[in-house]
Amino acid sequence: MLIAIEGLDQSGKATQSELLRDGLRDGGTRARLVSFPDYGTTIGEELARALQGEREYDPEVMQLLYIANRYERKRDLARWLDGGLVVVCDRYVASSVAYGEAQGLDVGWLTETQRFLPQPDLTVLLDITPELAVERKATGRDRYERDLALLGRVCDSYHRQAAGSGWVTIDGDRGQREVAAAIRACVDERLSSA
Repeated sequence: MLIAIEGLDQSGKATQSELLRDGLRDGGTRARLVSFPDYGTTIGEELARALQGEREYDPEVMQLLYIANRYERKRDLARWLDGGLVVVCDRYVASSVAYGEAQGLDVGWLTETQRFLPQPDLTVLLDITPELAVERKATGRDRYERDLALLGRVCDSYHRQAAGSGWVTIDGDRGQREVAAAIRACVDERLSSA
């Protein structure tokens, strides 16, 4: 099973992804966590430079880099899934759709370029407002985190995507334990019906 945790920066994705992986492992389920972008790859290093303002790319190029970064891990993802692991992704395919759409890119193109990646069985949207995202990280924000209007459009895209099947939306403005329990309940339901 592949579970993607999505949402704006500072929505708690990294924390909740770790808690979910650890909780699954504690319950006897083999689980692995992957975070995107994966800055440990060649393309990931380039993405880090771009996000810190050392490189300037058009939105299409940035999204192609993000997508290529996921393709760098495609074999690993497939191997882990084929081996029976639950794979938890801190960001995945929906991020490129959300951020790309927010920058005026075509949703169909963003979706099509990712169709050969393993698709999520469940996508969890940790829903927070752009204002809360900015409040939670007052300093050290990257180029996307500084643009409140962009974050609003990203949020709109996530809400549109979450209306589709395979998604669950959880209020990310609640306590860490409450959010973790809500995610775990959704995951357990999916695992029991699989």
